[in-house]
Amino acid sequence: MAPPGQGRGDSGMPLNWDLIGTGDSEALLRPRDIYAGLASRPWPYLRHEQGEVLDKWFDRREQRDVVIKQNTGGGKTAVGLLIAQSTLNENVGKAVYLTPDNYLVKQVREEAARLSIATTDDPYDPAFTTVQAVLVTNYQKLLNGRSAFGVVGDGKEPVDLGIVVVDDAHAALARTEDQFRLRVPASHEAYGKLLELFADDLRHQSANAWAGLEDKDPTALAPIPFWAWANKHDEVLKILRPHRTERAFEFVWPLLAEVLHLCTATATATAIEVRPSCPPIDRITSFVRARRRVYLTATLADDSALVTDFGADPQLVAQPVTPGSAADLGERMILAPVALNPDLDDEAVRVLARQFADGDQDGDGIAETDPVNVVVLVPSERAAAAWSRHAHHIWRVDDLEAGVRKLQSGHVGLVVLVNKYDGVNLPADACRLLVLDQIPRPLDSVERREAVALADSTVRLAREVQRIEQGMGRGVRDGEDYCAVLLLGAKLATAIHDARHLALFSPATQAQLKLSRDIAGQIKGEGLDAVRQSLRSCLARVPQWRERSRRALAEVRYAEHGTVRPEAVALREAFDFAATGRPQAAAERVQKAVNDIGENDKALRGWLREQKAAYLHLTDPVAAQQALAGALADNTFVLRSVHGAAPVRLKAAAVQSRAAAEFLADRYRDGVRLRLGVQALFEVVVWGDDERSDDAEAAWQSLGEHLGFASSRPEKLYGRGPDNLWALTAARQAVTELKTGCATDTIAKKDMDQLGGSVRWLNDHNPEVEAVPVMLHPSRAADAKATAVPGMRVITPELFEKLKDAVTAYAAALASSPDRWANEQAVREQLAHHKLTGDRFLTAYAEPVSPS
Repeated sequence: MAPPGQGRGDSGMPLNWDLIGTGDSEALLRPRDIYAGLASRPWPYLRHEQGEVLDKWFDRREQRDVVIKQNTGGGKTAVGLLIAQSTLNENVGKAVYLTPDNYLVKQVREEAARLSIATTDDPYDPAFTTVQAVLVTNYQKLLNGRSAFGVVGDGKEPVDLGIVVVDDAHAALARTEDQFRLRVPASHEAYGKLLELFADDLRHQSANAWAGLEDKDPTALAPIPFWAWANKHDEVLKILRPHRTERAFEFVWPLLAEVLHLCTATATATAIEVRPSCPPIDRITSFVRARRRVYLTATLADDSALVTDFGADPQLVAQPVTPGSAADLGERMILAPVALNPDLDDEAVRVLARQFADGDQDGDGIAETDPVNVVVLVPSERAAAAWSRHAHHIWRVDDLEAGVRKLQSGHVGLVVLVNKYDGVNLPADACRLLVLDQIPRPLDSVERREAVALADSTVRLAREVQRIEQGMGRGVRDGEDYCAVLLLGAKLATAIHDARHLALFSPATQAQLKLSRDIAGQIKGEGLDAVRQSLRSCLARVPQWRERSRRALAEVRYAEHGTVRPEAVALREAFDFAATGRPQAAAERVQKAVNDIGENDKALRGWLREQKAAYLHLTDPVAAQQALAGALADNTFVLRSVHGAAPVRLKAAAVQSRAAAEFLADRYRDGVRLRLGVQALFEVVVWGDDERSDDAEAAWQSLGEHLGFASSRPEKLYGRGPDNLWALTAARQAVTELKTGCATDTIAKKDMDQLGGSVRWLNDHNPEVEAVPVMLHPSRAADAKATAVPGMRVITPELFEKLKDAVTAYAAALASSPDRWANEQAVREQLAHHKLTGDRFLTAYAEPVSPS
């Protein structure tokens, strides 16, 4: 028997394989060749789509920024690893592969082992430092103020990198922004000092918000004006700098210290958050100087954030590398039950999902098909609680690794995953029915403010669609996989029905949504049995469905060019100007973007003009306040100037029904959108959830407009006055405070006093109208220490449900025939029938306050 490493030739002489060359002493460079040269390949061949993108990348490998787009499950991990190995083989330099979290670090390293690619998760491992292995780690390891790779000013020699592969680039964005955010918790001594320093400035911006901070109201949100933050920069430094080495500060302070004056600061009851408009990514020298940066993404229809967050070259980002065909996505049937029949409630859908998990699809105790794994994605513990009686398991982030392994190894049942919309791979039988129940809301204070100011802009819509597409991608992991998807709630249903939303999905998902809409058209108005039968055609692999599904994707192509919004490029360039001491150039760059927007999107234009004013303040404070006044003319939710803004008197519509008809005609193109839009208004008002207060206030304003009332949010507009104001008639206005987040069984004194103050505000600014005090509160009973506001009325959860039924019926009646909602006479009849007119509304849907 030959010794190890030896064999015998035809002559019987032993062969020493260690002495026999490969025929080419140079390492293989092309990623496709690297794979072909593996002694043991995990798959016989690379997928066609993988080979295409690898060849295209190789031809463009000298470009510093390359975006690679493939559908979810298209094999991006293998692509990224082979690209990293190619770079090592070419002796370009060290290779780093970044993932969102440690759970995915482990998955990537397992994939690398199958590809015979050496990896490590230790940045000090000699195999990495000597360019023999790819470092696989999470984003935080590279992007933090004590980065092992070096940060400007820390005295370390930056690690010289040949390539950085950013996997799941869409997930990287939120984490990158978080790494560049300084959070001073309310329990920290610096919080109180900062609050005291800016007390007068915060009071001037919003007396109500300041009162909320003092009362520790979890809904309070108060932006610190940019001029106050810049003018008091030295005092801020004195407060914060002594704490720079503390745990809460040490990983962020080195990244923000030099640009602290350029940051946005926002106070809440739990923390003061400090964040730059763009991450100063240049502080991480290793990343900035990396010769190659590759971004792997499946769902970024809008690639602007790669420019703002990573400083990527916008021209290169706009030229993504993609396969020739986008048909590499697995089969998906995507249905939104409430869009099919607005009378279907979410609880019935939860029951249906459990029946599929149990294999009892008809609910009669007889299993029609085999049980399947059902995975439900929810954004919060509150949303998970609604599934508790139906779920076999509810898993959080810490449970994922073991939980996903169970799903991949066999039948588990119905599983709820809390706040995990990316980075979870559920191939084949691990997930056959996927349910999206809501999407994560912005929790960062800056994002919360942006959500109000840019509520209906394409910028916000793009973020929502990205999260939806990320979530829907969990259940199909390759072209042969299949999964049915259910979307719960009116908001998600709107996203797959509204043209503005649909345009932001990837081409392949758009094609699947079109096919799903064709199916939905056949079962529109039917009950859950029709939904059940449709899902069964997907899950039972009905040939007709499979053929239609394959044909729907056959001719789909990826978008030839990526979307990089001009204003995003402007914000990145402006921040870089300001960070290098050129604030005037920064202001001019933002103004150029404002000019390009024109009248198309006033909300965005006003938002940008506020950014311009912040830069302008550093050289010309007077001009900055003038610019801010112009911003306010475009967007009433930007900062108020140092001189304040005079409240504008709210005037009632001349004819309520005409105003309602005009509003509905402008907003809705078909009856389905009308019904979904109305349902969405009530969906976001969640009693007992103080985090949804902003949503509730926005919904109440919009509800007024749906009913033909002039409606505004004075507290947001002027920093004083009520949460909401409805002009019910020419002579009466409803002064409304929304306390939907309260959990008390009586109306507290402070809430009663707030309502009284809002009534006085209206009396001062518009004494010609009668102020009718209204409060949305879980109780109509006044606390013993509280004095009821004279004439006040309360809308309790029970009355709110009655109102919901009435407005839903109002919308359904108007949606019953084409364009009926644009007919003033039809709207007048429905308003009167459902007691939604200005003279009857409060009598029907509110009741007097009662003593405790």
